[in-house]
Amino acid sequence: MWNLKKNLRYYFLGLLFLSTFFIWYAVYAETRHTLLVAFLDIGQGDAIFIEAPNGNQILIDGGRNKKVLEELGKIMPFYDRSIDAIIATHPDADHIGGLPEVINNFDVGVVMEPGVKSGTNTYKEFKRVVGEKNIQTVLARRGMRINLDENVYLEILFPNQNVEDWDTNEASIVARLIYGENSFLFTADSPQKIENYLASIYQDDLKIDVLKVGHHGSKTSSSEIFLGYTDPDYAIISAGKSNSYGHPHKEVMDRLESFSIPVFRTDELGTIKIRSDGSKLYIE
Repeated sequence: MWNLKKNLRYYFLGLLFLSTFFIWYAVYAETRHTLLVAFLDIGQGDAIFIEAPNGNQILIDGGRNKKVLEELGKIMPFYDRSIDAIIATHPDADHIGGLPEVINNFDVGVVMEPGVKSGTNTYKEFKRVVGEKNIQTVLARRGMRINLDENVYLEILFPNQNVEDWDTNEASIVARLIYGENSFLFTADSPQKIENYLASIYQDDLKIDVLKVGHHGSKTSSSEIFLGYTDPDYAIISAGKSNSYGHPHKEVMDRLESFSIPVFRTDELGTIKIRSDGSKLYIE
């Protein structure tokens, strides 16, 4: 009798696990008809998770430490242990410090970086882990396109040349995500010099729906010319609460207000999720 009760208990626990699994799978599958762009709350830094309707995924930067794993765990189902591509926009610690943790915990298809030199221990550790895992590395260059799904692609706007000896912020990868009629622009820590260059090249073609504000809202980015040409419907600022840099700077907030651009901040709201069906945006 005792063995029977024991077996029934295991049987019940097994059924409970399976039912829970299928419920979560159904919930997850239901969201996959939309594009998800999540600006993760990882403190002072950048980490942006992108998932196309078909499930293909990109992680742009990984913050400073393992906090990115905690935030990915809230976005991705527990059984999903792969990320198709990681984009390390530039080798500053608040952008790549958490990427070795991601690479050690997920199967990563490819890593893209700008190719700028850095002698920091953070960058050396990033390169060591990428090499140890034998992950293909691609240098980002203007004109490259990553096709994620039908009508969903990420295009590289910058760098447009070899940036090996450049300042790391100036070498930042700038990328635009397109899904149907909706578009997102990720500017990493690009300063105004690079922003204005992009504005001169793309002009009216630079119009987008969502702008990831450059350099966490630092006054070194978000020029009036750039904001005028991008003309975003929404601006996202990724910054740490009460950070020592004073980000976002008042000058930038005033500029955004002068253009009547609604601002959403991770230091105030936590992780910000935006979904798109190719024509409308839904902010969570």
